[in-house]
Amino acid sequence: MKAQFSDLDRDFVKSAMNAPYLAREDEHELALRWKNAQDKSALDSITSAHMRLAIALAARYRNYGLSMADLVQEAHIGLMEAAMRFEPAREIRFSTYASWWIRASIQDFILRNWSIVRSGTSSSQKALFFNLRRLRAKLEQAGPEKARTAFATIAAALRVPARDVEAMNTRLSGADVSLNAPVSDEDGASERGDFLVDHAPLQDEVLSEASDSANRHEALNMALKKLNPRELTILRQRRLNENAPTLEMLGQSLGISKERVRQIENRAIEKLRLEMTREARKLAHN
Repeated sequence: MKAQFSDLDRDFVKSAMNAPYLAREDEHELALRWKNAQDKSALDSITSAHMRLAIALAARYRNYGLSMADLVQEAHIGLMEAAMRFEPAREIRFSTYASWWIRASIQDFILRNWSIVRSGTSSSQKALFFNLRRLRAKLEQAGPEKARTAFATIAAALRVPARDVEAMNTRLSGADVSLNAPVSDEDGASERGDFLVDHAPLQDEVLSEASDSANRHEALNMALKKLNPRELTILRQRRLNENAPTLEMLGQSLGISKERVRQIENRAIEKLRLEMTREARKLAHN
């Protein structure tokens, strides 16, 4: 017990353990005083009488590598939340109601701080995280050749996909490792982060592509200005319109034949290509 509470204030623990239990009638009266009159002294009396419950529940999670003092603090937060939400009309003991809130507060704290990689906070992911350690004994007994079957069994018991069980098992099997940690004692100059592959383009490639894109955009705008109104209309209708009209439809709206529309379109594309090439060369030399 001393090892469990070594980082807690002994007077605090002693005071919590020595707090008197509340009879059902006293508990109900205090809950009514808080519910109906917002009597803070009644709220303090309820939480003080159940602080031993919060400490006991916090102790169940002491093997997650977190400070016992922090776990008790989160348990106290859950206890306060329960006390403020408690409905005396439900005719249930406060300890039964508060236990859920205390555990929820502790579990949320563990999920936020157990690893620098955040775990899922859904109810199924919580159940997987907090039950897998107990169920991992089945994995160890099964052996590597039957691991897949064990994953499926646990997944069915917790109602989560088997791949989630496998992923969580991998996470629980190893601690966080800094990317700045040396790869080996012999080669202290190399860090783990040095061997990570970044598939994103290099910064100079990104800047070069952005510059080329800007030049192409400017060259296109300059080239479009070289087209006459009819060429520009046909090119926009035929090439920039999702529901492009047929040559015949466009010819009828312009009062020319469809063959003439095709000739103007081809001429406009060729003119545009030549002008863009000329403008791109100018921009490259500037």
